[in-house]
Amino acid sequence: MTKPVPSFQPIELDCADATLALEMTRWLSHLRAERRLSPKTLEAYARDLRQCLIFLSQHWGRKVTLKGFAALEASDIRAFMAMRRADDIGGRSLMRALAGLRSFGRFLEREGKGKVGALSAIRAPKIGKSLPKPIQMAAAKRFADADERAGEDRDPWIWARDAAVMALLYGSGLRISEALGLKKRDVPLPGEGDVIIVTGKGNKTRMVPVLQNVLALIADYTAVCPHQLNPEGPIFVGARGGPLSPRIIQLTMERLRGVLGLPDSATPHALRHSFATHLLSRGGDLRAIQELLGHASLSTTQIYTGIDSERLLEVYKTAHPRG
Repeated sequence: MTKPVPSFQPIELDCADATLALEMTRWLSHLRAERRLSPKTLEAYARDLRQCLIFLSQHWGRKVTLKGFAALEASDIRAFMAMRRADDIGGRSLMRALAGLRSFGRFLEREGKGKVGALSAIRAPKIGKSLPKPIQMAAAKRFADADERAGEDRDPWIWARDAAVMALLYGSGLRISEALGLKKRDVPLPGEGDVIIVTGKGNKTRMVPVLQNVLALIADYTAVCPHQLNPEGPIFVGARGGPLSPRIIQLTMERLRGVLGLPDSATPHALRHSFATHLLSRGGDLRAIQELLGHASLSTTQIYTGIDSERLLEVYKTAHPRG
C-alpha cells in the first residue's frame, strides 16, 4: 500500500484537465518528499512533463485527460521526442525527459490511475560521446616545455620524461596508451629517422611521422634517465623503473593546467585532438589526418576534428579526380 501524499493546491494547466493536473502535482510532491530529488531536478521534470502535455493537446486537438494519458501510444511519445529533437535538444535532455515521463507513469500505476505501457516500449535516445576541446596552439606547445615544471619538487629527469611524452601526444597525435607502449628500439635518435611504428586499437600498427625536436626531447630524457632502458622494454618508465602509468601523465597535466590557466578539458587526449584540429586548420588533408590518427573510417575523423559538412565538401571538391 502506497503512503498518503499530503494535500496541496493543484498545478493549473490549460492543456490538461484538472484531474491530470492534480496527479502531476501529487507526483512532484512525492518526488520531493519521498525521493528527495533536488529542486532543479523537480523543476526540470515538471517542465518536461508540461511540454509533453502541451504537445499532446496540440497533437490530439483537445485537452489531455488522465484516461487519455494512460492510453498513450508509442507513436505519440516518438512524435513528442522528435519535436524536441527538432528544437536542437541534446540527447541528455531527451533522456531526462523520458525518465521524467516514465517516473510519472510509474506513479500513476502505483496509485491505481492507469498503466502507461507505451513508455516502456520507447528506447532511450543515444548520447553522443563528448570530445575534448582543442587546446590553443601556443598552450599545447608549452605542455612539452620542461621549464614549465621547474618549480616542482621532482627530479629533473621526470620533468624531461613528461615533456617528451606530451610532445609526442601533440606532435604526432598519439593516444596516451600508444605513446607509453613504445619500446626504446621503436624510437630513432635525432637525425637518424623521422617516423615511428605505433600499435593502436585492435593491435593495429601504423607509421606516424615524428618531428626532430620531439626526438630531441626524447633523447634528452633518455640521457638523464637513471634507469637502464632496454631496447625491448618501454622507453618511458616510472620513478622506480617500471612501466609508466597513464595516470602520472594525467596528474602532470592537471598541475600544468593551473600554471597555464587552462580549463579541466585540457587533458592528454585533448593534445591528440589539438594535433588533428590544428593540422586541419592549416589545410591538412582529411584522409591523411585519418591515417595519422589511426581511425578506421573518415566519418570518425570528421566528428573528431569537429568539422562541418561544408568543409568536408570543400575537401572532396579539392581532392576528387575529375574525368
